[in-house]
Amino acid sequence: MASRSWNRVELIGNLTRDPELRFTPSGAAVCTFGLATNRTYVSEGERKEEVDFHRLVSWNKLAELCNQLLKKGNKVFISGRLQTRSWEGQDGEKRNVTEIVIEDMILLSPKSVSNGGQGEVSDVTIDELPKEKPVEKHQTEEPKEAVKEDKAEKQTAVKTPQEDLKEDEDLPF
Repeated sequence: MASRSWNRVELIGNLTRDPELRFTPSGAAVCTFGLATNRTYVSEGERKEEVDFHRLVSWNKLAELCNQLLKKGNKVFISGRLQTRSWEGQDGEKRNVTEIVIEDMILLSPKSVSNGGQGEVSDVTIDELPKEKPVEKHQTEEPKEAVKEDKAEKQTAVKTPQEDLKEDEDLPF
């Protein structure tokens, strides 16, 4: 019976540079970028931080998605495998590189409200989100069609937690 092997890498970190998309001669998309992971530890009673830098590679459709969605500074979860490649440089020297071939990626940075969700890092709080205009309670008569549309809009409107709290302010707790 053959022994089993396992080659799996999972990381959460921040992109160190914008992704670079290229294509192989056969037309396959290849996207490369860097990821930094931080580790904090205590040594001799002093808190220290260590940063590791990783080279990441994605292929085909995932490569195109990484290029579209990711930007320098984004926090991202990646899952993949380690791969070591060797080649001979133009100077005749043998070169090696170990990289992570991505099989899955999840963007953890919030999408920016101001740029239409293009993946920029944004520290937007819920108070800064655009709010719907309140409907006036004392409106004059309107055509019945408009009233029906307003009711439909009210049913589909999504409320923020702050709006829910404002409606329930008379609660004793």
